[in-house]
Amino acid sequence: MIHVAELVRARGARASLCVLRDGRTLLDIDVGGPPDALFWIFSASKPFVALLVHQLAASGVLDLNAPVARYWPEFAGGGKGAVTIRQVLTHRSGFATARGFAGDALTMTDWPRAVRAIERAPLRWPPGTVAAYQPIVYGHLLGELVRRLSGVPVATLLRSEVLAPLGLADTHLGLPASLWPRRVPVRGYGLGGPVTARMVNRRSVRRAVIPAAGISTTARDLATFYQALLDGFASPAVTEARRPSGDAVIDRTIGTRIRWAQGFQLGGAGRPMGTSSGRETFGHNGSNCCIAWADPVRRVAFAYLTDRLVSGHSAAAHLGEVADAVLKTCD
Repeated sequence: MIHVAELVRARGARASLCVLRDGRTLLDIDVGGPPDALFWIFSASKPFVALLVHQLAASGVLDLNAPVARYWPEFAGGGKGAVTIRQVLTHRSGFATARGFAGDALTMTDWPRAVRAIERAPLRWPPGTVAAYQPIVYGHLLGELVRRLSGVPVATLLRSEVLAPLGLADTHLGLPASLWPRRVPVRGYGLGGPVTARMVNRRSVRRAVIPAAGISTTARDLATFYQALLDGFASPAVTEARRPSGDAVIDRTIGTRIRWAQGFQLGGAGRPMGTSSGRETFGHNGSNCCIAWADPVRRVAFAYLTDRLVSGHSAAAHLGEVADAVLKTCD
């Protein structure tokens, strides 16, 4: 594992890497800060809200193949009446943003405004026909569905149903004010990186409930979460969430080939989960800044968090290189 540690340190970022295998710690590396530092994990947050939806489905509260509008009538605005929950989970809902990426970013800290924007958002493609990643509205859409069906705000339900049972005391959807000193500021480089970093480093953003991107956590907590999924936590829900939605396709939003499950990204498609990742591997990338995944065959849970947000393909290549170095030691 010496090579892995060298790769992490050579990146020049503040970073934390935790790798577990059957619950045993293989790697626990912190660079540039203490082990309890809280990283903003961008879209590596998405599986948490997706899991809540699958738990509600497993309990019979909702039907994944039903239109969202069955449970949220106002969602049907803009011609979205036929969009199903499953299509949302697999990023095939027919719209990637409500008001454009910049518009969604401006309203993401204001839950009522974000919800109203989603209700009015028009379709761009027929539902189910195009894979188009939803960077921000994915979380508010699924989170509002969870709130309406459970009667509980999504952050509260996540704490009671997932975080508390798993002992994930360092994982927060909306950073508490008392933990502000433990936050890791994002550093942005290249085209768009500095602007995004300034936005997500704001106190109002870090403390807001933004299910698609707004979890603050440690690498150890995140690896523990994926280890728990391997060990059978919420088994019926996780089994469905891991189910492939089809072959790898070029995503219209991201512009790269991705294998989507029902709330997770899947391995076997090269970086950033590694060129040697298996097709059963499931997890989620976070803007090529953070990533976490589980490999059911090798029984490995992996979480790699950094503060370095870089545009272009070099960051994804680095994540893949670290993943491949870890997987090589597990074969």
